[in-house]
Amino acid sequence: MFNKVVTTQTKTMVLLMVVFTTIILLFGGLVYFSIVNFSHQRFYELLKIRTTTIVQIEKGKEHLDLPENYILNSLNDEELPMEKDYVFMVPTDSNFKKISQEVHIPDTFFKNIMKKGEDNYNDKEFYYIGQSFRFHDKDYIAIASAKNHYLIYYLGFLKRTLVTCIVLSLFFSMIFSFYLSRTLFKPILKITGKVKEISSENLHLRLESHPDNKELNELADTFNDMLNRIETSFETQNHLIGNVSHELRTPLTSIMGEADVALSINRTAEEYKETLEIILDEAEKLDKKIKALLMIAQTGFDGKIQKIDKVRIDQLLWDVIETLRRIDTRNNIYLDISMLPENPKKLKVRGNEQLLHLAVANIINNGCKYSNFQQVKVSLGATDTDVYIIVKDNGIGIPEEEMNKIYDPFFRASNTKNYEGYGIGLPLARNIVRMHHGELIVSSHENQGTTVQLRFPNFYTMQAEDPGM
Repeated sequence: MFNKVVTTQTKTMVLLMVVFTTIILLFGGLVYFSIVNFSHQRFYELLKIRTTTIVQIEKGKEHLDLPENYILNSLNDEELPMEKDYVFMVPTDSNFKKISQEVHIPDTFFKNIMKKGEDNYNDKEFYYIGQSFRFHDKDYIAIASAKNHYLIYYLGFLKRTLVTCIVLSLFFSMIFSFYLSRTLFKPILKITGKVKEISSENLHLRLESHPDNKELNELADTFNDMLNRIETSFETQNHLIGNVSHELRTPLTSIMGEADVALSINRTAEEYKETLEIILDEAEKLDKKIKALLMIAQTGFDGKIQKIDKVRIDQLLWDVIETLRRIDTRNNIYLDISMLPENPKKLKVRGNEQLLHLAVANIINNGCKYSNFQQVKVSLGATDTDVYIIVKDNGIGIPEEEMNKIYDPFFRASNTKNYEGYGIGLPLARNIVRMHHGELIVSSHENQGTTVQLRFPNFYTMQAEDPGM
């Protein structure tokens, strides 16, 4: 439940605070322990100087005749806080228990001095450092001790200062984390708010670009591209619904009208037959339009192709031309092969042969039909990456103001009234070309003719883009 309530912005702010807090505590601890360690070392160095001085003073005397286990010097000039300096003669049996009890220093401290020549010790309040020296064939130990006021008093002040600094740092890190997280997420929240405003009624709205922020600019561009596709799809759907409604209503109206007239009065058998023929004809038109509509839907941009093969486009073209000539002997098609590549492999594409045949046949058949069966020139060429088919006719062309509607299902140009057709050939061909990752480009001038260019990536280009093929 908590994870659902807490926003990413809050999580980011908390994470930043945790990071800042950890860094502050680490640096604070590093400073504190570094100063403590420096304090220990520095104080020991001062005591070592004092001990060395004591040894030099004692060695400078003419003789040093001390009773065994007797404290020679219990207090010297105080240069350090509560300083106490000692000189002991090492007992003959090396037993330091008596001296240890008198000065309250562990006997191990004395033994370590004799082993190493020097040692230090502290009891949290007093610091001790001792050296052994030899004088007139006898062993002695010199010890300097003092209270480390700096560690006791000044480090207390350091603790309070560090705690204050850490608290203030945490406070400012909280403010900075809040400001930073808000600054980081402000553009994203702005994009979210803008997206929420966009609905089917205002699909024209777009997100603002962020040139100063590459990531956000890519996000906004991605959203805008998606909105462009949605708007185009939405408009196409609206056009399709309108066109389909009109195209289906016309034969249905005719069927119902003829049936209603036939039922309204008694007629002769010949008249009934004539009426049924009209109804059958309109029903066939309706059936063709429904099949055409289903074909367009099945070959939509996201449709599925049942079988994928290597297709030789030159062989496909010869088959299409032969089929069209067999259907109508008036079809006058000239195949230009002057641009064919030397390597025939460049003419292979990856796709479904039946659908490609359907698309190319539709384009060429339209050229023949709308040019009144004048010669239609079909050119085939290829580059290292793509295969091109160019279909050029000298027919009636398409009015310039109607070019933006040529891909609408069932749309027919205003100058095609004397030609049979349903307006589904070009939209169907474009969907098939798109399914094969290709491109269809139409250029036309009224009464001058139409040129249609089909481009398909060759098989090896598609294989390089998708190694898993």
